[in-house]
Amino acid sequence: MDDLVRWLTAQLDADEEQARAACEYASPEWHLDEEFGETVLWWPPEPHVAEKEREKGLPVVSDRWRGETVGARIAPHIAAHDPARVLREIDAKRQMIDRYEEVRPHGGDVTQEYQDFLLRLLASVYADRPGYREEWRP
Repeated sequence: MDDLVRWLTAQLDADEEQARAACEYASPEWHLDEEFGETVLWWPPEPHVAEKEREKGLPVVSDRWRGETVGARIAPHIAAHDPARVLREIDAKRQMIDRYEEVRPHGGDVTQEYQDFLLRLLASVYADRPGYREEWRP
């Protein structure tokens, strides 16, 4: 299980890096709006970018919410899985792994089997990524 814990932790690190990059210049909360009968995905302003635009004497557009028309069936999923949610999920998964690591040395009973199963379930989300092993499949 040590290999699985290391591999799963690396996947969470990669997800966290992507989520933080998505909100590097903006808040991680995104939302939807209906504008002109179309679904618009909005993400927060980019204050650091706006500051650079001002310094360069460019028209400042980055201090406003920005939107993109997105398909009505796709947009709710994107907004629901904004960087803020991804970071919360990563934190929850890390806490589960930490608890698993705390309890594991004391196991060997049914509880240990459940913990191993839980860890395999967490990893199964990343089954399409390099390094995933079939032996980890729940």
